[in-house]
Amino acid sequence: MSKTIKIKKGLDIKLKGKAEQSVVADHDVTLFGILPSDFPGLIPKLTVKTDDTVKAGTPLFHDKYQPEVTITSPVSGKIVAVNRGERRRILDIAIESDGKFESETFEPGDIKSLSRETIRQTLLQSGLWAYIVQRPFGVIAKASDTPRDIFISGFDSSPLAPDTNFTLAGELKNFQCGIDVLSKMTDGKVYLGLKKDSILSQITGAEINYFEGPHPSGNAGIQMHHIKPLNKGEIVWTLDPQSVVFIGRLFTSGKVNLEKIIAFAGSEVKNPCYIKTHSGASVKQLADGKTYKNKTERTISGNVLTGSNTHNNGFLGFYHNQVTVIPEGNEIEPFGWITPGLNKFSASATFFSKLFSKKEYTLNANFHGGERAFVMSDQYGKVLPMDVLPVYLIKAIMDNDIDKMEQLGIYEVIEEDLALCEYVCTSKIEVQDVLRKGITSMIKELG
Repeated sequence: MSKTIKIKKGLDIKLKGKAEQSVVADHDVTLFGILPSDFPGLIPKLTVKTDDTVKAGTPLFHDKYQPEVTITSPVSGKIVAVNRGERRRILDIAIESDGKFESETFEPGDIKSLSRETIRQTLLQSGLWAYIVQRPFGVIAKASDTPRDIFISGFDSSPLAPDTNFTLAGELKNFQCGIDVLSKMTDGKVYLGLKKDSILSQITGAEINYFEGPHPSGNAGIQMHHIKPLNKGEIVWTLDPQSVVFIGRLFTSGKVNLEKIIAFAGSEVKNPCYIKTHSGASVKQLADGKTYKNKTERTISGNVLTGSNTHNNGFLGFYHNQVTVIPEGNEIEPFGWITPGLNKFSASATFFSKLFSKKEYTLNANFHGGERAFVMSDQYGKVLPMDVLPVYLIKAIMDNDIDKMEQLGIYEVIEEDLALCEYVCTSKIEVQDVLRKGITSMIKELG
């Protein structure tokens, strides 16, 4: 039976540049790419080389420790570059699209008659298995595991996030197919978290719960914590709604089709809108001619809290459904701390802007100071709607105290859950990086 859960803790950061509900095609985008850094814990082993011809669904690389987990091409075309960094670490694999978007073929089949093992193999071979993220630790799910439950958040509450009701308006059939597929992969339930007005309310085969409140109410981890928390030794899977659509398309058509509608938003965008493109699109080509360029800009794949800086020449992240462009914030602001702050967003009551609750702001990427002594306060707890002590957890990670990490709830959180803690941190601690280091230590400890 569905229920409505009201999230009280959290913070909505009101930014200028929300995407208008109009769709622009990405006709000028010819370059696509995959970044191994999008997959924490995965050690890539290449299966292609420069000048190879690929189709959507052709394997590009696999995990060294799980060879059955492959990452495949999002489009058809030719491999034009395998860019490497220090110690020959693979930075990205660039593909020049031929514009045909041809796909490797897979057996679609009748979902009701397909076995769990057949579904598993199809997802692994097509590369769509990588869209299934395991909790704990926020890594690609192990191919041999069966999850306790599967959690899908049907909305995104992060700043300038795309409206799922708009982006999935024509994909209900594929979404339903994806739910049917996923429901066969667990002995538990598929949980779908929605807003009250969601078009996904008519979906069957999942237990629907409704959430109200500020960000991070749209995070699957937050929803899981309030519905059925994760205990030590348990495994759950999480997916975003667009990933469910990709899986539905695969089993409906037998082809890999990673076309999606993303939000192109931010204060530095001339006409914030939605763009129909494919996963891995060149951010530079997506942004060409769409930004003001009257000052130094930061182009982010994803949202401003958890996204990655593309330096304007990267690719749309594997799990990202938006591109955000904001000012870099390199300019010097003398005596900024003493001004009334009418045009500065305040997470507390520091500035007079707190009096204008509906105002939208142009915020930049400036840290406004460097890392300093870790202040022990409850500022993290005010924006984290979980029964976790985030300050003590982060300190335990810094001390590499495995036992305390376990006791303080590291199994329940990943970076996106503590992103607001990093935003409000007066000590300028890079909370998300610290948390990932702790998760990496836990994985090594547990083998």
